[in-house]
Amino acid sequence: MKWRPRKRSRTVWGPISSRLNAWRKHAGCEGGSKRGRRGPRPGMDPHQQYILPKSLELYLKLANYPILSNTIRDRMREVLFTRGGMSEEEFEKEVLEKAIRSQRREGLVNPVAEEPPDVWQERLRRVRNQLTDFHFATRFSRDAVDEIIREVLEKRRPETIPLLGFNPELAPWDLLFKQAERYEAMPEPQRSAYVHHLKEIIVVIIKAMISDQLAYVGIAREFFTIQDLKEIRRRRYGRGRIGGKAAGMLLAYTILRRALVSLESSATLSFRIPESFFIGSDVNYEFYSLNDFHPYLSQKYKSREEQEREYPAIVERFQKARFPEYIVAHLRELLQNLGTRPLIVRSSSLLEDNFGMAFAGKYDSYFCPNQGSPDENLRSLLDAVKRVYASVLSPDALAYRKNKGLLDYDERMAVLIQAVEGERYDRYYFPFAAGVAFSRNPFRWTRRIRSQDGFLRIVAGLGTRAVNRVDRDYPRLVALSHPALRPERTVERIRKYSQHLIDVIDCHENTLKTLPIREVLGADYPFLRKLAVREKDKLLRLLPLNLSNLPPDSLVFTLDPLLKNKDLISCFRTMLKTIEKHYERPVDMEFALHVSPRRNGRSSIRDDPITLTILQCRPLSRRHETHVKLPADLPENRILFRTCGAVPHGTVSGIRWIALVEPRAYSAIQAPEIRFEIARAVGRLNRLLEKRRFLLMGPGRWGTSNPDLGVKVTYADIFNAAALVEIGYGNQKSAPELSFGTHFFQDLVEENIFPIPLLPDEPGSFLNETFLRESRNRLDDISPRDASLASILKVIDLEESKNELNIVLDAYREEGVAFFCPKQ
Repeated sequence: MKWRPRKRSRTVWGPISSRLNAWRKHAGCEGGSKRGRRGPRPGMDPHQQYILPKSLELYLKLANYPILSNTIRDRMREVLFTRGGMSEEEFEKEVLEKAIRSQRREGLVNPVAEEPPDVWQERLRRVRNQLTDFHFATRFSRDAVDEIIREVLEKRRPETIPLLGFNPELAPWDLLFKQAERYEAMPEPQRSAYVHHLKEIIVVIIKAMISDQLAYVGIAREFFTIQDLKEIRRRRYGRGRIGGKAAGMLLAYTILRRALVSLESSATLSFRIPESFFIGSDVNYEFYSLNDFHPYLSQKYKSREEQEREYPAIVERFQKARFPEYIVAHLRELLQNLGTRPLIVRSSSLLEDNFGMAFAGKYDSYFCPNQGSPDENLRSLLDAVKRVYASVLSPDALAYRKNKGLLDYDERMAVLIQAVEGERYDRYYFPFAAGVAFSRNPFRWTRRIRSQDGFLRIVAGLGTRAVNRVDRDYPRLVALSHPALRPERTVERIRKYSQHLIDVIDCHENTLKTLPIREVLGADYPFLRKLAVREKDKLLRLLPLNLSNLPPDSLVFTLDPLLKNKDLISCFRTMLKTIEKHYERPVDMEFALHVSPRRNGRSSIRDDPITLTILQCRPLSRRHETHVKLPADLPENRILFRTCGAVPHGTVSGIRWIALVEPRAYSAIQAPEIRFEIARAVGRLNRLLEKRRFLLMGPGRWGTSNPDLGVKVTYADIFNAAALVEIGYGNQKSAPELSFGTHFFQDLVEENIFPIPLLPDEPGSFLNETFLRESRNRLDDISPRDASLASILKVIDLEESKNELNIVLDAYREEGVAFFCPKQ
C-alpha cells in the first residue's frame, strides 16, 4: 500500500476557531473593535489571521507539559497571590462561583445532590486551572510564564540529566566534587537512582587522595561522604595521598560518627579527632627532586651493613635539605593559625597501618613544643618533617619491607601534622591520660577475662609511655571485660608495676621531657583523684578530700578511680567492636582522654564529662587461639624451662637451635659499646639462622631503648625467631615487662613470635642452667666474626643430641613449659 500524506482536517482547527471567537468576545474584540485583530495576509489560512489571546496562548503552551502542567500552575498561583494583586481568598471565591454556574449550564437543578463529590472536585480543578491561565495572562508577561517553566524544569533536571558523561578516573577534581555534590543534594528518593554514580566518584577520590589499598577502599566508600572528602582536601598541602596513618584515623572516626550517633550526643562521653593537617605523598617526590636525593631510591637494595653504616649521614643530609616554597608558606600559615599549641609530626606512608602490615613504630614521629619565636617554631616543624622523610630509609623499616615482600613497592611518605591533645598545668603540657586500645585481648591471665572485649594500655600524660617499652616503668594494663582485675595480686607488686614516670612537654624549656610523676602531678592537680590512690597500712585507698598534707611517696598511680567509670569502659568496648565489625578483623586505636570539670570547678571521680580523642587506628594480625595441654610428669633433665605467671597462649614446636645471651654475663658488662655489639651480633644470627627454627633467650627486656635493661634489638634483629624468652633474676635491676600492646609486641604478633617471661627465682619457675652451660657453643661456626663474644653469646645446636624443643603455654593456668623430645 502506497503511503500518502495525511490531509489536514479542518475539524482540528474548528474547535480552536470557535474557542478563539469565544475568547475574543470575552475580551471585547467583536464588532468594530480591532483589538486582537489584524488584517488578512495574502495566501494565509483564514484561521491564522488573528493573534491568539495571551490566556489561550498560555493554555496551549502548558498543553505541551501534560504531567508538569499541574506543578507549573501551582507555581503560577503562588506568583499570582504574592505579586499579582489578587488574594487566594478572592481567587477561590471566583472558582466556586464559576463552578456553580457551569453546573447550571449543564442542566443540574440541585448541584449538591445531583453531582458526586469526586466529579465536583474534578470540576473545581478544571475551573481553577482555567482561571489561573486567564488571570496570570492578564497580569504578567509571556516571559514570566517561561521563567516559571524553566524553574520547574530545573528542579526536575537531576532526574533526567545524563549523570556521568565523563570518565571519573581522568576528570579534574573540581568537576568530580561538583558533580558529587549535586548527587548528594538530591532528595533521598531521587538520589537512590544515582547512588552508584556517586559511589564511583567517591571511590576515585579516595584512591587518589587517601589510599589505593583495596581492602581500605572497600570499607571507606560506604562511610565517607563528599563533604568529608572536601574537608580532607581543604586540609591537605600539596598533591598525592595522605597516607595510611591519616587514612586509618579518619575512617575510624567516620565509622563511629555514622554508627554511634547516640554516643556522639552523650552529655558525659564524646569522641573526636585532633586538629589535623596533611602533607601529600607527592611532596616527597618534589623534596627528592629539589635536593637531588634520587640516588637514595635504591638504598633499599643495599646490604643491611651498608644501610646501617650510611643511615646517619643520610639523616644529616636530609636536615640540610630545603622544601618547595609553597609548602613552607602553608606551614607558616598553619603555625599562625594554631598559635602556641604543641604539635606532633607523624609519619603516614602509603603502606603504613595497612591490612596485614601495620608498620608499627617503623617510621618516626616527632613532637614540636611550638613555644619559641615564629621562625624557631617553623624551623622546628620543617626539621621534624625532614626526619620523618629520612625514616623511610632507616635499616629497620627497610628490613620490615623486605621481610613482607614490599621492597619493590614505591613507598612514598605523606606526613600527618596534629595539634597535641592536652592541657596546660603549671609549666607542663600533657593530656589527662592516653594510651592504646585493642579490640581483642591477647593477654588473659584468668579464664574470667573475655578476649573479645579487648584491653587497654593506658598512662597518665602523653601516650608515648603506653606504646613503647620504656625504662623502669609500667603502663596500666586493663582487661575491658573485667577492668578491676589485675595480674598483680599484692600491694607491693601493684606499687612496683604502677606508673612512676610521665612524659610531658615543658613549655618553659620548649622540649619533651620524662619526669617522675609525683613531681609533676601535685596536690593541686584537679584530676589527681582519678589517677592515683594512696598506700596506707599496706592497703590501697581512695585519696582523702584534703590533699594538702598527703605525703607524695604514698601516692600510687594505678588509674583505678578512672577505670571505675563504667560508662567509659563501655564506651571503649562499643567503639572497638564497632570498628572491628566493619574492618572484619581486630584493630588497635591510639587515644587521649580529656576531662572537663563540672561547672562548680570541682572534679568528681566519676561524673565529669570525658572526651575521647582518636589519634590513630589500624587493623591487626592476631593468633588464633588453640587448645593446649601441659605435659605431666616430665623429668627435670627433659625440661629447658618452666615459667609461672602471665604467659601467652599457644604452642611452639620443632625448635632445633637456641641463641642465648647469658643474663649474668650480660649484666656484668661495663662498656656500653659491648652491649650494643651484642645486639648487632643477635641481628646477624637472626639472618644466619633464617632457614632454621630457633629460640632466642636473654636478659630483661628485649627491644628496650635502654641496653642496661635488656638487649637493645629492633624488629630487623629478631623477626626469624620462633619464640623469645626474657629472663630476669631477682638480684638484677632488669626484669621482664609485659610487652603486650607495644609496637614491639605488634612485631612479635605479626611474625607469630611468642614472648615468654621467665623469672627463675620465682616459686614454680625453673631454668635448666646445667644444660645451657654444658652444651657446646656453635657461635664460632655460625658467625665467626662474633667469636670474641662467646663468653656472653651462645648458640646451641639441638640436633647434636638428636632432640628438638617444644613449648606449651597455657595463659589460663598461668604456666608454660619448654621440653626436649626426640627429633621427628
